[in-house]
Amino acid sequence: MTDDADRTGDDLPGDDDLAEMLRRMLGGQGGIDPDQLRQLSGMGIDPAMMQSIMRQLQAAMAGGDGVDWSAAKTQALHIANRDGLGITAGARTEFDQAFALASLWLSEATTIGELAQTPRPITRGQWVEATLPVWQELAEPVATSISDALMAALESQTPEEMRPAIEGAGRLMRRVGGALFAGQLGAVIGKLSLEVVSGGDVGIPLMPTGEAAILPQNFADFGRDLEIEEDQLALVLATRELAHARLFRHAKWLRLHVISQVTDFARGVHVDTDALEDLASRFDPSSPDELKAAIESGALLPQRSEAQVAALTRLENLLATIEGWVDVVTADATTRVPSADRIAEAVRRRRAVGGPAEQAMASLVGLELRPRRLREAAAMWRAVTDAVGSAARDGLWDYPDLMPTAEDIDEPAGLIARLQARQRGEEPERDAFDDALEALLDEEAGGQDDPTTGDAAGGDDGPTGPRPV
Repeated sequence: MTDDADRTGDDLPGDDDLAEMLRRMLGGQGGIDPDQLRQLSGMGIDPAMMQSIMRQLQAAMAGGDGVDWSAAKTQALHIANRDGLGITAGARTEFDQAFALASLWLSEATTIGELAQTPRPITRGQWVEATLPVWQELAEPVATSISDALMAALESQTPEEMRPAIEGAGRLMRRVGGALFAGQLGAVIGKLSLEVVSGGDVGIPLMPTGEAAILPQNFADFGRDLEIEEDQLALVLATRELAHARLFRHAKWLRLHVISQVTDFARGVHVDTDALEDLASRFDPSSPDELKAAIESGALLPQRSEAQVAALTRLENLLATIEGWVDVVTADATTRVPSADRIAEAVRRRRAVGGPAEQAMASLVGLELRPRRLREAAAMWRAVTDAVGSAARDGLWDYPDLMPTAEDIDEPAGLIARLQARQRGEEPERDAFDDALEALLDEEAGGQDDPTTGDAAGGDDGPTGPRPV
């Protein structure tokens, strides 16, 4: 057998041969010729290793340019279902009864109507299946940013004369980055499924509209150290979950409002190109552990920009406004439960601290879903309820421009004064919006004047007073 050292220059692949091999490998155009693989050994390259790398690269190239989220679902369900536990008949009955009583109590505390769908206990795997579409929507901008940055980093590291030979590598890097991100997202969602107690536990509308659910497996873990009777805990948590689901079903605009604010923040996430280029310069497609660790830890995400800080502040105020309302309504509905205050405090502390999975999500997408002003928002809703009652309070969710602002959380007196004036039938003070609306209406009316008479086409002048609150 001829030794590698005895090979002549004609036996070794030339530059054109190497370029063609790269084109075939990165373009998904079939395998490398066996003779070419044998020639690689003369260059100190293991042919078996090259074939293994080629198979992995072509597998990554097989899909389209978008992120393949199937890896996220597979990973999340693997973690969620690994204990194989279902819901016992006893647990199902317990939570069905808790939801039924909680619904009656909640109807006494709010004018927002009941759900059309029956609330239910679900498994961790069912929670993953139900919430994964929203997680994908929230994470898509970050995944795209990482994938695009990987492609750009590869191009910046490649000499101009070699770029035609690796014309398919950009798509490869996009697919590899997307697949790694999807896998990490799935792992985080799977871990979250071991922690969340109910559908609204994270604070954003993850469950389909109008659905309420509790996870019995995690409910048991949550109540283990509280030393509170399980029936009381079930009643309070069922009431909170129903209040959260009712609110999003009633205020149909609210779900899109929350999701849009989260995705607006996520679209502002940009990858640290210096760190990524450093990774790309030594990237090994057959062993992407370093890239995987960088994505998981958030090392590729630089510090937040001023625009992101502002977007995060708006989101935190919005989440606090939602959860503050849920807090107040739940408290009013569960006055018959002796331990309701203790349970409410435990829930607030849990949301303030967050679990390991929530912290992992923050590292992955750069976002912490924290209602940092929850106590202040709850105090505002309590003051509003005491001043004008539940009907006027709940009416603030009818339209987006009626919802309390961050300034209302700071100083509820102005909001209360406006609501009380409305109850007395008084017109609110004019503001810049009213002035702009009146000017627009006057302009339109002027454009409709009869050209033959100079008079307006209509007869009587319409009202131009301020808009109702």
